[in-house]
Amino acid sequence: MSKLPVKNELGFYEIRLESIGGLGANLAGKMLAEAGVMGLGLNGSNFSSYGSEKKGTPVKSFVRFCDPDTQIRDHSPIEQPHVVGIFHEALYKTVNVVSGLVADGIVLVNSTRSFDEIREELGLDHGTLATVDALGISLEEKTRVNTAMLGALFRICDFLDADTMRSVIRKTFEKKYPHMVEPNLRTFDRGYESVTFQRIEVPQGAESVPFQRPVPALGYKTQPMGGAIVNPGNSFLKDLSGSRQGFLPDFNLAECIHCAACDVVCPDMCFVWEQGLDARGKANMFLKGIDYQYCKGCLKCVQACPTDALTPLRENDSYAAEHRVAHHFALVSVEQE
Repeated sequence: MSKLPVKNELGFYEIRLESIGGLGANLAGKMLAEAGVMGLGLNGSNFSSYGSEKKGTPVKSFVRFCDPDTQIRDHSPIEQPHVVGIFHEALYKTVNVVSGLVADGIVLVNSTRSFDEIREELGLDHGTLATVDALGISLEEKTRVNTAMLGALFRICDFLDADTMRSVIRKTFEKKYPHMVEPNLRTFDRGYESVTFQRIEVPQGAESVPFQRPVPALGYKTQPMGGAIVNPGNSFLKDLSGSRQGFLPDFNLAECIHCAACDVVCPDMCFVWEQGLDARGKANMFLKGIDYQYCKGCLKCVQACPTDALTPLRENDSYAAEHRVAHHFALVSVEQE
């Protein structure tokens, strides 16, 4: 008898992890698939989809399970997942994270916000929503978000064996990072114990969330003449909030000596300066604040700051918007002769 709670028309139970580079979703997918195969004797497969393999860029990890007598011959990205794990809430802004979710699907979110807020943002009227403070747990244990999310996933997918996952975690870390075995086991257990659920009954006849396949905005038919770059990477419209991994620099003006050490190491020109007079009446430049729209939370500025003017702060949903000091860019027009 199958141990899988539900299967699609091909006999698969499918899980999609939505994340950004640096949070460990790729490794989480590998360990999750291994635990299902080794612990339950299921057939399983895993692969990931990502772009430039750098921190902050979108990452997807796909896991398929099926009964031992079913062959996995489908290696395409998962378009109608039974479970979606969202490692980073800022992904909502740029990625349709619940695209294709089945009508009675499960969504797990790394969040401390209320169920109502998350449902409204994701457009989920029914089904199971689970939340876990994976970031808070990983900060306290000095690990990554991924093992806390795995703990929560194993509580949600109760057909999986948590003891097998603990064995996989130990096997994964003990050779290269033996000092990280116990912290990651604690992180897994805390995710397992602290995840919370809310289920809203699925109405009869409810349909899956429509799947949207991302397509390039510009192609050979739609690109402008001459290969003009209409949205360069350094555009003033750029928003890096989706690349942050949970921290922001907190700026305390009273402690700032305006040495510009932060500005020297900042890779994204986040610091906003204004001219003023110093104590001797001479013209000088003074740090006004941080334009958080461009800040990816690398915290290089915190490391460089010689005072306590910049300190690490766990990001909440509204902090960046409320404390942003915006750059004022001068748009220069060039008239043709």
